[in-house]
Amino acid sequence: MKNKNVGYLIIGISIIIVFIILLFNNGLKEIVDQTCSHGSSCTMYDTIAIQTWLSLSTAALVFIIGLFLVFTKEPERIIIQKVKEKKKKLNLKGLDNDEKKVIKILQKENNAIFQKTLMEQMEIGKVKITRLLDKLEAKQLIERKRRGMNNIVVLNN
Repeated sequence: MKNKNVGYLIIGISIIIVFIILLFNNGLKEIVDQTCSHGSSCTMYDTIAIQTWLSLSTAALVFIIGLFLVFTKEPERIIIQKVKEKKKKLNLKGLDNDEKKVIKILQKENNAIFQKTLMEQMEIGKVKITRLLDKLEAKQLIERKRRGMNNIVVLNN
C-alpha cells in the first residue's frame, strides 16, 4: 500500500476516534449529571475534561501522522528495464582481469549495479573501484549515473 493511501486511512480512523470520544464524553456527562449531587462543582466533571483532552490530543497526533504520510514524497525507485534485443558481443581485448570481472558482474546483474555493491562483490576499496570505473568509462564500456549519494554503474550496449 502506498504512503498516501495509508495516510488517508489513518486520517479517517482518527476522525472516527474523535466522534467516538465525543459520544462517550456526552454519555459520561449525562451519567454524572444524574448521579452527582454536588452539581457543577463535582470533581467528576474535571476528570471527564482531562480524559477528553487527553483522548482528543492523542487523536490529533494520529491525524497529524496521517497528514505527514499523505504529503511526504514516495522514495524514488530505480527500475531497470530489460530490453530484449540481441546482445552485442563486447570486445574485452585489452582489458585487465579486474576490468573483465567488472564487465562480467554487470552482465550477470542485468547490466546495472550500485557502485558500492560492485565494490563489495569485487572485495576492493573505494579508491581502486573509482580508478577502475574511470578506466572503463574512458573506454566507453560503462557509464556512471548519480542517484542521491550513490552511483549506478551501467554497462553500455
